[in-house]
Amino acid sequence: MQCYVIDAFSDKIFGGNPAAVCVCERWLDDALLQKIASEHNLSETAFCVPQPKNATYQLRWFTPAGEIDLCGHATLATGFIVMNFIDSAAQQVAFETKSGILQVRKMGDKYEIDLPSFALNPLALTKERIEQIYAAIGFAPIEAYLGRDLVCVLENEQQVRDCTPDMSKVLELEGVLCHITARGDSIKSESTQGLLNFDCVSRSFAPKHGVSEDPVCGSGHCHLVPLWSKKLGKAQILAYQASKRGGVLECRDNGARVSLAGNAVLYSTNTIALENA
Repeated sequence: MQCYVIDAFSDKIFGGNPAAVCVCERWLDDALLQKIASEHNLSETAFCVPQPKNATYQLRWFTPAGEIDLCGHATLATGFIVMNFIDSAAQQVAFETKSGILQVRKMGDKYEIDLPSFALNPLALTKERIEQIYAAIGFAPIEAYLGRDLVCVLENEQQVRDCTPDMSKVLELEGVLCHITARGDSIKSESTQGLLNFDCVSRSFAPKHGVSEDPVCGSGHCHLVPLWSKKLGKAQILAYQASKRGGVLECRDNGARVSLAGNAVLYSTNTIALENA
């Protein structure tokens, strides 16, 4: 089986979020898919199967710990593979997923994914909740929200960058993932694309999925883009994920959905020797 590793939301290898993309002729047994994802030990491994009758692809995502229902960066990575290695004439590709039909389209040297947004409910910052969050991330939030994931707004960008979470405490927090975020500083922040002014910065922690820190979390921005769009009064948001690898996302709030655009770059290609399984 052919497998690729793509660094999504970066224009250079060793940046962004790496995803393994496996192109299958048919679906393999779920246990085997999980073994492959665990062997890769990346935040996500994507498996896609072409559907020639309707010109789409079925797409599933696995972390080292199990299957998940939405992954942004691995969807972008799979779109990159389809449009560069399978159907080079395509400018757009549709994926059938557990989160519905997801589109990836080519935009010059970038790729844009269309994802559902998550409604956020504000949380009361009770003494107990503040203490629990502080124990997990080392900072007290100035705001907190709950959608699928927990979103903690911090005072400034430096706190986001300096955070050293206690993953055993993050496991105890509400929500599936935990995202910390702050408004981007007025001074320019360095990225793989040079010097840019970011509207917001964030980091994402996913120990419940067997991943300590997700380097660039697409599904997390399904929470963050609506939040910052409302706060800043604009639909277009330039976001930076301040993990060690870093990643730039050009975002747009479309109401019930969000668009995330970014670069993708091929890191490696290989063949999985399934005959040895």
